[in-house]
Amino acid sequence: MSQTQPEASLVKEAMKKTNDRRMFERYQVIHLYLKGYKQKDISDIVLRSTKTVSSYIQIYRSEGLDGLEMGQSPGAPRKLTEQQEHELIQIIAYQTPHDVGYDNHYNWTLSIMVDFIEREWGQTYTLRGVSRLLEDLGLSYTRPTYTLKKADPKKQEEFKNETFPSLKKLLNEEIDHLLFEDESMIRDYQAIQRSWFLKGCQRLIPTYGQHRGAKLLGTLNYETGEVFVSEAEHYDAEVFLEFLKLILKKYPTGKIVMILDNARIHHAKLIQPFLEENQDRLELVFLPPYSPELNLIEGLWKWMKETIINNVFYAKVQEIRINVRKFVLDINTRTDEVIDRLCVKM
Repeated sequence: MSQTQPEASLVKEAMKKTNDRRMFERYQVIHLYLKGYKQKDISDIVLRSTKTVSSYIQIYRSEGLDGLEMGQSPGAPRKLTEQQEHELIQIIAYQTPHDVGYDNHYNWTLSIMVDFIEREWGQTYTLRGVSRLLEDLGLSYTRPTYTLKKADPKKQEEFKNETFPSLKKLLNEEIDHLLFEDESMIRDYQAIQRSWFLKGCQRLIPTYGQHRGAKLLGTLNYETGEVFVSEAEHYDAEVFLEFLKLILKKYPTGKIVMILDNARIHHAKLIQPFLEENQDRLELVFLPPYSPELNLIEGLWKWMKETIINNVFYAKVQEIRINVRKFVLDINTRTDEVIDRLCVKM
């Protein structure tokens, strides 16, 4: 459709303006659809069933963005009210069965959830039915990961709900380039992950058993999706200072705001004169302590490792560096995909 690009821009703008999680999700579905993503891929990205994704798209086709407003509830009538569904999400996500009266049970199973829903709200589900319900509510059966206990949830919420939205509002006015920055070491063997192979056999990945790797510093441009990566032999204040100089050369005009973590080199005395000298061009905004999940460029490192490191043997570190450069060149030709994958999360 000839109007796809203008429509996608309108939807992207709606995504930036809304503070409602469910409305953001609906806009995100339409944005991905207008960008040419298949409904199955959209379903995987937003963690909703293909039926739900299809219903959003059908409403958009017939009624436009206004049809997506809350109150337009696609799909068959649900057994639980919207408030009950919200409570269920919060309970499953943030409490254990033990917390709600199931002694000696600390992990949710479908059978416990069936019993819990009937106990709390008098609605009966089959195991398959409750599985579908959870999928429609954006829940999935996933492996947990560790988080840093010292993180401050209040500061994290303040960043998500106040600091970052205020920065976005200044974009293209007082701010010309909004960057997320981070460092990462890409090792010669990072991880083993599942892959297709001969049935009954196991793929063997050679290794020297060492821990060599390429040290990287990078930025992710929140608005354009452009990625910039520099290599280093080590991490210290001097290396970070030189990286900041590279960023000013990369973006020779306009105000740059760089969002980054609280690593010691980011606060080093050595870089303070440079920051003062260039305060009209460069400003550092620090994330709440122990909050790597708020740094959008973390997703880039994960993507890179999945693509060129996992299940791959490198005899020399230089081979890693070559493939890192190729990866960065490749994704910089697909910046719309970078935005959809990394930047729409906040």
